[in-house]
Amino acid sequence: MSGRETLELDVLIVGGGPAGMSAALRIAQLQRERGGEPLAIAVLEKAREAGAHMLSGAVLDPSTLKDLIPDFKEKGAPLATAVHRDDIYFLTRTSKIRLPITPPFFRNHGNYLISLNRFVKWLAGLVEAEGIDIFTGFPATEVLYDPSTGSGQAPSTGSGQAARVVGVRTGDRGIDKHGQKKSTFEPGVDIRAKVTIFCDGVRGNLTKALVRRLGLDDGKSPSVYAIGIKELWEVPPGRSEPGRVVHTMGYPLKMEEFGGGFMYGLPDNFVAVGLVAGLDYKDPMFDPHVAFQHLKRHPVIASVLEGGTLVRYGAKALPEGGWYTIPKTYASGALIAGDAAGFMNSARLKGIHLAMRTGMLAAETAFEAVRTGETSEAALKAYDDRIQASAVRKELYPVRNVHQAFGYGTLAGAAFTGLSIVTGGGWFKDPLPAHGGWTRIARLAAYYKDARPDPESIVNPVKIDRELTFDRLTGVHYSGTRHPEDQPSHLIVHDASICATRCREEYGNPCIRFCPANVYEMVDAGDGTKKLQINASNCVHCKTCDIMDPYQIIDWVPPEGGGGPQYEGM
Repeated sequence: MSGRETLELDVLIVGGGPAGMSAALRIAQLQRERGGEPLAIAVLEKAREAGAHMLSGAVLDPSTLKDLIPDFKEKGAPLATAVHRDDIYFLTRTSKIRLPITPPFFRNHGNYLISLNRFVKWLAGLVEAEGIDIFTGFPATEVLYDPSTGSGQAPSTGSGQAARVVGVRTGDRGIDKHGQKKSTFEPGVDIRAKVTIFCDGVRGNLTKALVRRLGLDDGKSPSVYAIGIKELWEVPPGRSEPGRVVHTMGYPLKMEEFGGGFMYGLPDNFVAVGLVAGLDYKDPMFDPHVAFQHLKRHPVIASVLEGGTLVRYGAKALPEGGWYTIPKTYASGALIAGDAAGFMNSARLKGIHLAMRTGMLAAETAFEAVRTGETSEAALKAYDDRIQASAVRKELYPVRNVHQAFGYGTLAGAAFTGLSIVTGGGWFKDPLPAHGGWTRIARLAAYYKDARPDPESIVNPVKIDRELTFDRLTGVHYSGTRHPEDQPSHLIVHDASICATRCREEYGNPCIRFCPANVYEMVDAGDGTKKLQINASNCVHCKTCDIMDPYQIIDWVPPEGGGGPQYEGM
């Protein structure tokens, strides 16, 4: 397209989360330590400001932070409070059973409760102080390849030449919802780099495209995810104990469903509460948002929240698959770090420190590659070598089969998790059999048989009182989500006719339930049938639709720059 500008860099970091900011900061450190001609580096972030899209639990294991920024306390790291107490409960509908001991995976002594939003903003300030540009409000929509290289289908050894990544293209601005250029139209920019580090988060649109084109997941177990729904509350004085971490199992989830609740005590009478639910459930009528409302009504949670005020709401997907699902993390001109590659410990429910560590390792690899002028796939394999020799593998390999074990039920998964401490994660089959989460959802007729519910019904309804429990649209309001109405939908359904016919009959339109933001609705078509309505402006960017759609016909792509949630303080 004529008029498209080009920006040339040495290293481009796509995504301004913990992995991306750590990568940028580590390169700056290496430049100071080793001298020489400074590299041209930039961070590309789709949110309207650094940290705006950052949502997590969030309990921080500070091990990587100590290595990256040894004087982090002196530099003002926004650590809300140290964890000093862990409680784990198994919940029934009205009661609780406290585990007499805290399993090693859930011991948080030495960790910190943080706002990931504020933490990433702080990291961004350190990065900018090093003279590195952070371009916010610029979503990357396309991976750029060197046209002189092959299709990417050739293996890394042999006669074929795999495609070489040379950067990314940002999205065009000023296009209306009909796809027509407005008077404010500006074409996207081609940002070319010798090495591009992809840190675009869980189910990142660019990483997904890169993995598919280059076959980086060949021979790997299928990816598995969970959805985390979280709220920040201000509660009456004396209700919350700063530094207390509560995790729950059982209710409101069935024994066949992976996940659990959490509640974190923060300073100044703030509490973070949430639910993690595996996106590999069988019940097509399961509704994570409704389940979360049930959790808040349980006495363990309600006794803290009642009389309080909802401050923020959010949701995001979590990469739960483990070591065997991590794709090949390097290609010619490209590296993948953080949640984009699936670096998360599902047994500990922690990934921030792993994102930071892999960002640092990617930075070290990219720095050396650019300085030596060798950015081929063979040269960038040094990144994988670093990962294999690092604390990342040491932590993730022993829990490599944990999530897969939960596919046999909560009791089997919990037992296997405990055994992993002794066995190092091995079993008679290693890896354990795995399935893509969306393949496990059952058809209505198979799951409910003769008692098949109406697709519009709620199997386990909850009273919405707008004091303790809230509907989806209220949640969207508290997420700070904002998208211009007059822009193309960033949620692409490739065959909407399936939604009104096959999906409604076979699965009961699960998208209207698994989306925590009321993006998908089945509305009257005017002829006695239903049609899909997409409320794209509600989207909180959790990616659940892209992950869990049983027909895999939904693609999440970035909206025009700056759109999405504003997770202030979360």
